[in-house]
Amino acid sequence: MKFTWFHLMPYRYLPEDFTTRYRSVWVDIPRDLYDPKVGHRLYNDYLDQLEFADQMGFDGLGVNEHHQNAYGLMPSPNIMGAALARRTRKANLVILGNSIALYNPPVRVAEEFAMLDVLSGGRLVAGFPVGTSMDTNFCYGEVPATLREKYREAHDLILKAWSEKEMFAWNGKFTKLRYVNLWPKPLQQPRPPIWIPGGGSIETWDFCAEFGHQYSFLSYFGYIAAKKVADGYWNVMAKKNKPLNPYAMGFAQAVMVAETDEQAERDYAEHMDYFYNRCLHVYQGFADAPGYRTESTIRAGFLAQVGRAAALRREGLKWKDFIREGYIIAGSPKTVRERLREAMKSLNCGHLMILQQLGSMPPELVRKNTEIFATECMPYLRDLWSDWEDHWSPRPLPEAERAMPAQLNLNFPRATNGNAVHAGNGEARAAAK
Repeated sequence: MKFTWFHLMPYRYLPEDFTTRYRSVWVDIPRDLYDPKVGHRLYNDYLDQLEFADQMGFDGLGVNEHHQNAYGLMPSPNIMGAALARRTRKANLVILGNSIALYNPPVRVAEEFAMLDVLSGGRLVAGFPVGTSMDTNFCYGEVPATLREKYREAHDLILKAWSEKEMFAWNGKFTKLRYVNLWPKPLQQPRPPIWIPGGGSIETWDFCAEFGHQYSFLSYFGYIAAKKVADGYWNVMAKKNKPLNPYAMGFAQAVMVAETDEQAERDYAEHMDYFYNRCLHVYQGFADAPGYRTESTIRAGFLAQVGRAAALRREGLKWKDFIREGYIIAGSPKTVRERLREAMKSLNCGHLMILQQLGSMPPELVRKNTEIFATECMPYLRDLWSDWEDHWSPRPLPEAERAMPAQLNLNFPRATNGNAVHAGNGEARAAAK
């Protein structure tokens, strides 16, 4: 089994009365609630946490794209991916955005993902979400009824830009380009693996099966409720005669580990409450614009992940309720690994996108959670799906062929004209060759 340490990067300091004073954490959240000095510290804390996950042996580091909100402070996940590319060595960079329908032209995504793939030595996972209704329809003004059509065209253009050996013209409905000539091209050929994040839209199952992409189900209702979605996806794969390879699916699950089950509640309960009540406090009018969800998805009974309908599902729930319903998996290492094994087997899922920073959790608690899981849970789950081959993870350069960042040397000699003489550049170039 593979483990991606997935970070939402929330704003940790919303007021206690946030849900009563303000109507939404997304789209129209007041700007005066954000302190850039606090944000400076948060970004650096969050990058520290992702880098620590790399050191602890996680297979991937996950980031994503959201706009005008306190739930996740990453309007550009590519910036985070670039920072991580230079400060990590082993983990894959799982960019579970870009929301490709929002880019004009979409070749910008092809270019930036190619840059990240080359910069990281071939460690990129390219995520192509449609994007939430809040982000796409309200923050960026996309028409709900044409969003998925625009998304499909962007997807096709990006794939062609990566694969074509010659320059070409693109005459689409939404994008028209006389010259498409991608520089640079990705290191992974013919392209990086593509993961499609979804929240339950049934069209996404057919889309992933058609192109061979991985389906990444992002839900905060937990693995028990996710069983219906997973079964629907695997039924589509079976009807299309696709292998039921567990690595063709990813799932996001909140996991919190402590010394005992009781200590887990003492450590994490308040931060879980912050996440489920403040971070997911979204005005219903923003959660699901008419036309955003397709008729077939609505008929299938799948709800939006946020908004009033989602809030009703967690209203009045306490710590033990959240655990019983599978919203979170928490407790001692033994409790966590046993329940997580049960969860991933029930979903037939080979890629766990694990949420170990939730809501208002401070850095020292995140580090504890990450370290205990990496040392006392992850090794006991690695054997799951060992009979299957993972076709949806990157194929990076061998370690010996990767460029190493030069060490910062504050005592380098100065040239007589005042320009710095950078010792070691020749060695770095030689190593890159």
